[in-house]
Amino acid sequence: MVLQFIKETIFFFMTMIGTLGNISVSVDYFFCLLEGVKKKPIHLILIHLAFTNILILLTKGFRKTIAAFGLRNFLDDIGCKIIVYLERVARGLSICTSSLLTVVQAIIISPTGSGWRRLRPKSAWHILPFFSFFWILNALISMNLTHSIRSTSLNISQLRNGDNYCYIMLESQEIKWILLIIMVLRDAVFQGAMGGASGYMVFLLHKHHQHVLYLQNSKLLYRTPPELRAAQSVLLLMLCFVFFYWTDCAFSLFLSLSLEEYSLMVNIHEFLTLGYAIFSPFVLIHRDGLLSEQWETLKQCVSHLSDQ
Repeated sequence: MVLQFIKETIFFFMTMIGTLGNISVSVDYFFCLLEGVKKKPIHLILIHLAFTNILILLTKGFRKTIAAFGLRNFLDDIGCKIIVYLERVARGLSICTSSLLTVVQAIIISPTGSGWRRLRPKSAWHILPFFSFFWILNALISMNLTHSIRSTSLNISQLRNGDNYCYIMLESQEIKWILLIIMVLRDAVFQGAMGGASGYMVFLLHKHHQHVLYLQNSKLLYRTPPELRAAQSVLLLMLCFVFFYWTDCAFSLFLSLSLEEYSLMVNIHEFLTLGYAIFSPFVLIHRDGLLSEQWETLKQCVSHLSDQ
């Protein structure tokens, strides 16, 4: 019981840290949209990604970390349906939004004469229809799960480990395979777009690197454009996504095929499901220097108030 409490407490604090990090990122880019600076589509996409991460942490982390406070079977059927449904929708939104972020960033840094340049969003608000499409798509994909989600308070025999409050009991194997195929197709399409856009950005960044080396050899001053620095941040973010996604898939496959239950593997898998939502905001904070910008803004506000 002590080890279980320690595990849930660590899980709780990591969930809180990830939530605060995503709130920090979303607030920073939200103020960028409100200020007089040019409203960039990337800012709106990052706000949506941060909101999606918060939704994942509040739904997935909520069910896991509440055990640290000793509450058991606190969700009824309706509560389980809402929490698990939002969790599945948020997971799909994370994949779709990450893919959109990569594609838009690749279009932004594409050369002026490139045909991709014509697809560049004219304003940040042109991104909103994509968000609507993502929400509708993932809401429909996860809709059938609402009939299969149950609370363990009604059937405790469905528990595989002590901190699961909800479980999914599909009515037939046919429905299980249909849902699996649809989710795999969604993930394959959006990750394929993500992979293609990432490869294109790597190619453009390599050409830029060769150009910088030429200018340095010519003893000319050159400063990297902010779009290329943003592309580097997006690539690092996508590497983080790919690592947690495929590691999570590998652990899920292993646990589903294994006849025995490995507590250590289960705990690692629980962490991996939230890894991207926890670490992605700190990748942006580190690469884009968001904390230093927020600190400078806070000092300016304090200085302005003291002058008054």
